[in-house]
Amino acid sequence: MDIVVLKFGGSSVANNENLEVVANKIIKFKKKKKDVVCIVSAQGKMTDNLINEAKELSKVPDERELDALINVGEQISASKVSILLNEKGYDAISLNGWQAGILTSNQFQNAQILDINKERIIEELKKDKIVIITGFQGINENGDITTLGRGGSDTSAVAVASVLQAKKCYIFSDVDGIYTADPNKITNAKKINEMSYKEMSISSTEGAKVLHDRCVQLAEKYSLPIIAASTFNDEKGTRISSNFVEKNEIKSIIQNNNIAYIKAIGNSNILDTLIENEIKFGNYIIEENEIHFTVLKEAVEKLKKLLKNTKLDITETSKISIVGIGVSNNSDTLKHIIPILEQVKNNLISIDISAYKISLQFNKIIDKKYLNQIHKKLIK
Repeated sequence: MDIVVLKFGGSSVANNENLEVVANKIIKFKKKKKDVVCIVSAQGKMTDNLINEAKELSKVPDERELDALINVGEQISASKVSILLNEKGYDAISLNGWQAGILTSNQFQNAQILDINKERIIEELKKDKIVIITGFQGINENGDITTLGRGGSDTSAVAVASVLQAKKCYIFSDVDGIYTADPNKITNAKKINEMSYKEMSISSTEGAKVLHDRCVQLAEKYSLPIIAASTFNDEKGTRISSNFVEKNEIKSIIQNNNIAYIKAIGNSNILDTLIENEIKFGNYIIEENEIHFTVLKEAVEKLKKLLKNTKLDITETSKISIVGIGVSNNSDTLKHIIPILEQVKNNLISIDISAYKISLQFNKIIDKKYLNQIHKKLIK
């Protein structure tokens, strides 16, 4: 079988007009004699809206029930795409995650894919059907619906592509590839033709919103190339793979404002709490009777509930990350940005340097003009 896996993000399926574009894109692949499997996200901001509605009822909703609620968005998208393809004369079928055999761990809100029983997918492809699968979700050993974390549809797509032994996985969105910075913030950001798995994984982990970090790690494990491209044009996208030439080159500069800086007073068991509840954290520092660390903003309410007897000082912060192969070996990088950092030196908490990145952590949300200045200095 010559299988191609396509994934369409929330903006791609946001309304009926966009669904027409998606359907026609799928048909183009089908006309090339491909067996087509599509993974879809929820329409537009539906998942965000459902989460906000749940939080009107409870600041920290029960995670099992929240997963049961927010998975419906993908079901709506999958059904609509299938209805439209059938109307256009192409046999299609929508499958929920559990119908597609996606078995996950028991961790609600951030489940890991443990296995995919591909029999149902193969069975439908043999009937020459286009298979539309809900992204972002699966089922655990207890029969409960689970979700994979925000952006998890990317991981669904790569996992399905890997188990079906597809030659590549296309991730379609409203952007025609990966850029050196968020093009919505930096007008002169440049599109990147090719990135290594490592560069893309770090960029995603540091806050770039193009691809889910776990999907890139999974693609690297199975040597599956990812093509990040636009739903709305036929421009060549960005290829993420292991094929690259090692050289000192900055690929992306990311400003992440989705971070909370926490100062906790008088609780020595915080690290255990973070680990046991699978809360991602960084910059963990112990100072006498205080513990300092960072978490994503969406984890704050959960953390406050878990540490209700601990005094917490919470501040919204920014992190700017410079990502690229050998970036730490290029002394000119820091030389170029030191004059810029002088402007905000009183707000700079730490500089973290590793083989693939330089991260600058601040103690407040800083203006995007500093991102712009750094980008102008480092990207030629």
